[in-house]
Amino acid sequence: MFAVLKTGGKQYRVQSGDVLRVEKLAADAGETVQFNDVLMVGSTVGAPLVDGAGVQAEVIDQIKGPKLIHYVKRRRKHSSQRKKGHRQQLTLVRITDILEQGADKSGVKAAIGAGSVSGAAVAAAAPKKAPAKKAAAPKAEAGADDLKKLSGVGPALEKKLHENGISAFAQIAAWSEADIAEFDEKLSFKGRIEREGWVEQAKELAKG
Repeated sequence: MFAVLKTGGKQYRVQSGDVLRVEKLAADAGETVQFNDVLMVGSTVGAPLVDGAGVQAEVIDQIKGPKLIHYVKRRRKHSSQRKKGHRQQLTLVRITDILEQGADKSGVKAAIGAGSVSGAAVAAAAPKKAPAKKAAAPKAEAGADDLKKLSGVGPALEKKLHENGISAFAQIAAWSEADIAEFDEKLSFKGRIEREGWVEQAKELAKG
């Protein structure tokens, strides 16, 4: 059985086992994706799509196409010229299954172009995962520490840390890389925590 699918603005006639190079998809090697824009399955022609039909494929690798040269020259006195090289990002897939119906209930991740949609749409197409439980940070001991002892921390910055529940050296000393990245973004520190060595300083100050 064959099918005609559409992805990346192009149409492909495929059957099980075919290997295709398509416009880059938001998927990793080894993942299974499903093309839902199916124009034809066997003798069934869509109007424009075949309801309930889908083509499933395994992502083999993310690759680049051949190098293309784009050259522009304006033919005037003191004219300008520009030369650029470009390699199109592609995804190599192997067709594994053609579904005439029931594709909407298969539960397989939809094949979405990586450059044509927002990150929110890509996330929505991915299989839902249960949120990981975050380890609770150690609670501050009775009486807040003087966080201004940390390098680069003044009264205003200390206030921001307090507003985000940080009032003890022990809390900062227990920060993981994920915690550091979170507070860098949350407080617009831009790498300040690692640059100033707060975690190491907090460990020493927490010892008293």
